[in-house]
Amino acid sequence: MEFKLFDSHCHIDDKSFDKDRQSVIENAMASNVCAMMIVSITEETAKQAVKIADHYPQCYASVGIHPHDTKMCSENNLSVLIELSQHQKVKAWGETGLDFNRMYSKQSIQEKWFIRQLEIAENLSFPLIFHERDSKGRFLDILKSYDPLERKGVVHCFSGSKKELRAYLDLNYEIGITGIITQQKRGEDLRSLVNYIPKERILIETDAPYLTPMPEKKQFRRNEPAFVRSTFFKLCDIFQDEPEKLAQTIWTTTCRLYNIG
Repeated sequence: MEFKLFDSHCHIDDKSFDKDRQSVIENAMASNVCAMMIVSITEETAKQAVKIADHYPQCYASVGIHPHDTKMCSENNLSVLIELSQHQKVKAWGETGLDFNRMYSKQSIQEKWFIRQLEIAENLSFPLIFHERDSKGRFLDILKSYDPLERKGVVHCFSGSKKELRAYLDLNYEIGITGIITQQKRGEDLRSLVNYIPKERILIETDAPYLTPMPEKKQFRRNEPAFVRSTFFKLCDIFQDEPEKLAQTIWTTTCRLYNIG
């Protein structure tokens, strides 16, 4: 089959890849995964993501502060990220958002730095990579309150309700689909909602080293970009679409979002 895939969200800057990062990227290329977005969550991971993206032509980077890490965030951190964002391989801001599941950072702190990052991304004309978990409506409230019409973004690892999905689509955001969709029980709800997403609004992602899809999950604890193929083929099954056609649609959407020519 002749097609190319884009892992729109991975963390191959993670230390679990330090010993074999070159091989991981080679594995991805051998599996038709021709591009990868390395998503940062702190100042330090942003520096590492940019370094890797600078070294490998297949890789791009984002810069941002994850909601879990906002308790350590400062304007100095954001100044460093703004400087890093000038690198030609940095194509997005994130991941940023709200996570009230484990509350590693207080709600007020998360909201403060989420809003601040929305402002920065708007000033830089960058698309956003969003993280949301158990925010009880606050995530959408903030997005609607601070919503320039031209903002672009992707809701990473979507696992919400039909109502939330419609709200994201109404805000013109793309929807990131992970390997959860391949898991029989955990992915049941997600599989039922996928048909409500226009094909041209879907991105595929691994979130590597997390969320390993099936069948790789039976053999490997660590996820990697090559495994995004399993997520992609599950979507082909659901849509009853030809791989070459769906791959081209998703590739085009991803490149458009990240302003990759």
